[in-house]
Amino acid sequence: MNDEREYQKRVLIATSLSYVIVILDTSIVNVALEPVAASLGSDISGLQWVVNAYTLTFASLLLSGGALGDRIGAKTVYLAGLLVFACASALCGLAPDWQILVVARVLQGVGAALLVPCSLTLINHAFPVARQRASAIGVWAGCGGIAMAAGPLAGGLLIHLLGWRSIFLVNVPIALIGAWLTTRVDSVRPASSDRPMDVAGQLLAIVALGASVAVLIEGAKLGWQAGAIRVGAAIALAAWAAFVLVEARRKQPMLPLGFFRSPVFSASAFVSLISGLIFYGLFFLLSLYFQSARGWSPLRTGLAFLPLTVMVTIGSFVSGALNRTYGAHRLVCAGFLLYALGFAGLVALADDAPYWRIALCFPAVGFAAGVISPAATAALMSAVDKARAGVGAGVLNASRQTGSAFGVAIFGALMSAIQPLDVGIRVAVYLAIGLALLAALVWSVALAVVTRYAGSDVC
Repeated sequence: MNDEREYQKRVLIATSLSYVIVILDTSIVNVALEPVAASLGSDISGLQWVVNAYTLTFASLLLSGGALGDRIGAKTVYLAGLLVFACASALCGLAPDWQILVVARVLQGVGAALLVPCSLTLINHAFPVARQRASAIGVWAGCGGIAMAAGPLAGGLLIHLLGWRSIFLVNVPIALIGAWLTTRVDSVRPASSDRPMDVAGQLLAIVALGASVAVLIEGAKLGWQAGAIRVGAAIALAAWAAFVLVEARRKQPMLPLGFFRSPVFSASAFVSLISGLIFYGLFFLLSLYFQSARGWSPLRTGLAFLPLTVMVTIGSFVSGALNRTYGAHRLVCAGFLLYALGFAGLVALADDAPYWRIALCFPAVGFAAGVISPAATAALMSAVDKARAGVGAGVLNASRQTGSAFGVAIFGALMSAIQPLDVGIRVAVYLAIGLALLAALVWSVALAVVTRYAGSDVC
């Protein structure tokens, strides 16, 4: 028993460390937007690409990352992801212009897509009991919450002391330590070593997501009626349609559409997407607002986010206990209602309100983000066969990262296209409220169906 617990502890430490650097690089870059723009000559759309090149690649490749882990072994793919992430972070720190920085961020996304789903696979195998697994996932997500909380402040301090390049270079030693720790974790037997890779599905997913986000980012700059935007929209729609058709016809698809017959699985993926969209979208908007509209330094911006990010950490760590006490049904619904409440208070941004009025809304938004992610993760993983855990984890994280990429694109477009600024902010906040309430409704209906007709321990 003690040996099993020691092994579980090693797995949890190694996997949590990887999640820390993945989330750190999602949040830390937001406080560097103004310094990057000033140093590399980027406009708002360029900054959107700096943020989204990472999240978009991450989302596009997560399904293949999970499937690759199932095919050749989660530990092997996990280690490869860490090493790719370390090399890409070094390139980010040395980038001479914003275009090279975008390319390096793409490579970071490749590394993250390899390691994150495989980290959940390692956890899934190390913790076979559902309650233990839910607690472990809560710790894993909680470490991500710590990274989220530390990201803006750590980024502000690093930029203040060493410049914006240091926020990327700091990932290199952390990733290498994570790789060393992973060598002490036992290998997980591949679940499907003879399963062919779905190359067509992967390429279509990349085109569909990339074209969709490109249309949203560039539409505000080029005009929504521009020929290039119309062509991009047509390509995105065609790629999405072809992706669904290919996945429906393949015997072993990258994204098994049969997963979505489960209301728990479908609802978990949907609420993860919406949570990522509204949280990271507004995080990007607020970062630009504090630095551009109010003229705050990266350090002051990082400090301003503390009431938000600290509550993400707290919410992540208590989510497991709240899930066991109240069930995922009530917990996720309550989380999205908290989202809506917090966002309603952020309407004050449009009136150039004092900071304390804005900060009062941050705890509700942060706590909601913290509790939703691990609750939805545990619910989705309970609906997936262990043999397909990598693919299931890939779907979950792809949903979240896709939401993040769309959020940055949508809210950045609103900030660019709708003037004056206070009107754009109001539209963004009202959109976030509407999406939060929609997610609560979808989750409630889906879990009610499961409880009524089949019964489920996630409710």
